[in-house]
Amino acid sequence: MPAPLTPVETNSVLATDADVVVIGGGIVGTFTAYYLAKRGMKVALVEKGRIGAEQSSRNWGWCRQQNRDARELPLSTKSLELWEQFAAESGEDTGFRRCGLLYLSNNEKELAGWAQWGEFARTVDVKTHMLTAEQAAQHGRATGKPWKGGVFAPTDGIADPSRAAPAVARAIIKLGGTVHQGCAARGLETEGGRLSAVVTEKGAIRTKLAVLAGGAWASSFCRQYGIRFPQATIRQTVLSVSQGAKEIPDALHTADVSMTRRSNGEFTLSISGSGRVDPTLQLLRFAPQFLPMFQRRWRKLAPGGLQGFQSGHEGLGRWRLDQPTPMERMRILDPKADASIVELTYKRAVDLVPLLKASSVTGAWAGYVDSTPDGVPGIGEMVTLPGLVLAAGFSGHGFGIGPGAGHLIADIVSGSDPLVDPRPYHPDRFQSSAWGKVAEF
Repeated sequence: MPAPLTPVETNSVLATDADVVVIGGGIVGTFTAYYLAKRGMKVALVEKGRIGAEQSSRNWGWCRQQNRDARELPLSTKSLELWEQFAAESGEDTGFRRCGLLYLSNNEKELAGWAQWGEFARTVDVKTHMLTAEQAAQHGRATGKPWKGGVFAPTDGIADPSRAAPAVARAIIKLGGTVHQGCAARGLETEGGRLSAVVTEKGAIRTKLAVLAGGAWASSFCRQYGIRFPQATIRQTVLSVSQGAKEIPDALHTADVSMTRRSNGEFTLSISGSGRVDPTLQLLRFAPQFLPMFQRRWRKLAPGGLQGFQSGHEGLGRWRLDQPTPMERMRILDPKADASIVELTYKRAVDLVPLLKASSVTGAWAGYVDSTPDGVPGIGEMVTLPGLVLAAGFSGHGFGIGPGAGHLIADIVSGSDPLVDPRPYHPDRFQSSAWGKVAEF
């Protein structure tokens, strides 16, 4: 089933030209278009299905600094500020609030890793508090269990995935930008080696600049133009349960299960890092680069089925601009939830927080998390196709850093001073010998 999502009315008449065309109406695409529109640029956002309907509405909703890769942390910190600024400037409600994130553990190795990250965090002025056993028990009193320790990140928070991208889309339209749902971008046209138009199923939009924020579809789109962008998707299952007691923390992570209170009082439940790997031709193509990541996570990943192949987002075929593309045949990636994971997740949640025994499952859905080999997004202009800026591979972290990523992408496109140093994100790193290196704080 689809994840909960607020509908949004968008523009029915396609723009014929724009300063910038943004391809993809998820959280990164919408925030990119928002910050471009704020700069007074004429922006058109095209989305093959509905705004926010894929991974942007299927995630936990966490907006965190805690345990971020060192390369992502500056963007995470800026994003927290921008979530708050967006609400004040636009008058739109994304459900964002700094409720703090709570991590509990009885694993000494895990606690040591959190402590090490905390030492690094202090060097960059990020607030995070290691908890003693007594403090962890107090913060996690809803569990009724003893804990060896934990972490509380007081300045981190959550937003509502069902509201966020639609809220940003409304703000784009208020600023004079156009947003087009049910309008797949089939491809690009060039003149003199530079981008000159984005061709959609409803017509071409003349432009010299485009941002590809296509999520799980980005790699196959890049392939049409000889651009090699290694990307693999993991199918992850999430469920929601009816409203829980106020004593339950708003955002809680343990190794067994994690939970987040939504705006309507219900809880989203998931097992961190778990998922199924659906075999596809694209996955086979990039398997050598993803092998280290799969090896690190093998205990939580399981082989999948044919859903990925049937969805069409990881095919190796070529598309024609005058014929329907795979994006039009699969408007919204809506894979089936894994029933066994739903059952296990709910059981673990009730075991962890007995107060949830009175709850019932109200929904379950799955989504494809688009990942890069090192778990950090690819953001930057394509050297081989000037005018095209890639913004994809957010590896399950894109929702929380959506505002910062959108701001940074708008900076790159408009030639403004960048919000943070963009060099660590440039996708050209995957062409070098250091493609698989993961930062050590």
